[in-house]
Amino acid sequence: MFRYIYILLFFLCTCTLLQAQEQEPYAGFGIEMNAVAGKVLKHSKKFKAPIPPLSTGIDICFEQQTWGRKDWHQRRKYPLIGMGVNYINYGNDAVYGYEISLYPCLQIPLISGKHLEWTLRIGYGLGYLSRKYERTPVWDTLNNAIGSHINNFSIFSTDIRYHVNQHWDVQTGLQFYHTSNAAVEVPNLGVNTYGAHVGVRYSPVTSKPIFLRKNLPRLTNRWLVQSRLGIAFNQSGSYGGPIYRSYLYSLYASKRWISKNKLFFGVDYSFHEKVYYFLKINEIHPGDEYENSWKGAVFVGNEFLLGRLGILTQVGYYVHKDYLTNSQIYEKLGLNYYLLQHEQGVLKELCFSTILKVHTSVAELVEFGVGMGF
Repeated sequence: MFRYIYILLFFLCTCTLLQAQEQEPYAGFGIEMNAVAGKVLKHSKKFKAPIPPLSTGIDICFEQQTWGRKDWHQRRKYPLIGMGVNYINYGNDAVYGYEISLYPCLQIPLISGKHLEWTLRIGYGLGYLSRKYERTPVWDTLNNAIGSHINNFSIFSTDIRYHVNQHWDVQTGLQFYHTSNAAVEVPNLGVNTYGAHVGVRYSPVTSKPIFLRKNLPRLTNRWLVQSRLGIAFNQSGSYGGPIYRSYLYSLYASKRWISKNKLFFGVDYSFHEKVYYFLKINEIHPGDEYENSWKGAVFVGNEFLLGRLGILTQVGYYVHKDYLTNSQIYEKLGLNYYLLQHEQGVLKELCFSTILKVHTSVAELVEFGVGMGF
């Protein structure tokens, strides 16, 4: 009797698992469109351009609801991944023009209910600006915020959304956009825009695929010794000046927690050729140019692990500043892509990094590096 019960239970469990694995084609796929309204934020006294009364745009995102094919899907409460296209008209064509951006994004549910949901979306990509600072052939020196057509584009937004049915969602929320080239070309104060949006999402098949739920192995809260070696490029002086390199090195310890995050703390070192040659050319601190061209800092941060991808957030405090740095605190936001992720062995992690470093809302550089964990 019990043998037949066991066979029946096994059969039911197997059917349930197969059903969870056999998704309908395009289940969970959706297209989201938001109408955007906001305003340019004057974040620096050096920002000379006039602030338009209103900036408007549209944001379209092609999204896929994760359902558990990867372990990190379930650990992150089944987030949405997508590719977004953003258009914004800043409200002053003669100075700012417009921007078109393409960015991969991640939308994480913060609080979920049957019909209502509070979400957070972050995206990091590239944008094209139609207007930039120029001396020739078009005299356009009023716009001292952006020195290049191609820039980094970052988006942070939050939504309150209502699930009408399996095909339609409506949402409204707030967003913040940051555009800059991280001083690869000057000037580079950056353009920051804040505002609100309202929109809809349409899922042709269903917005709720069958979620695969399984008992995931709990990863140990291990400690690692980690290092990262990076390089960045900055333009020096005025528009059209030479481009110099910055060399960066980080040494830190990390501790994994709740199987999906890494808390870390350590020290940063960076040497900046731009500062070194500025001191040389202007005969400032002769003989001590190197001493006044490097920065040292202590920092703490967290990395959100999404399979082979890590989203890094960091805040640091300078214990030694170079000659041209006024800020005492800096922030970093970036991505790690892991080539190696091992639980055993000497070399446990190997990754490529792209990291934006800012002082409050003004970008300093973009670091490209290689990181290791032991």
